Amino acid sequence: MNASVAIQVLPNVEGEETIRIVDEVIAYIRSTGLSMFVGPFETTIEGDYDELMDIVKRCQIICIEQNAPSVMSYVKINYNPQGVWTIDKKTKKHHLETK
Repeated sequence: MNASVAIQVLPNVEGEETIRIVDEVIAYIRSTGLSMFVGPFETTIEGDYDELMDIVKRCQIICIEQNAPSVMSYVKINYNPQGVWTIDKKTKKHHLETK
């Protein structure tokens, strides 16, 4: 794993239609089988840089296929040929259940 990507898609639609389209994008990302984390504003995915760039591209197309006239996306990319820290390494300590 040499990259991680955080993507937020904002389809240009009204109301609850936004959630429906974003859910389609998340379902697609989940179908890739890559490690991922869904947050309230963005979804983080880890894997090979080239594969992640293809996924980012496909996320845009899914929004259009779901009848959004356009889509705005915010993408953060962490790339290091030697490897990047995992989602768990960066966040696990913050997501422990409290008693």
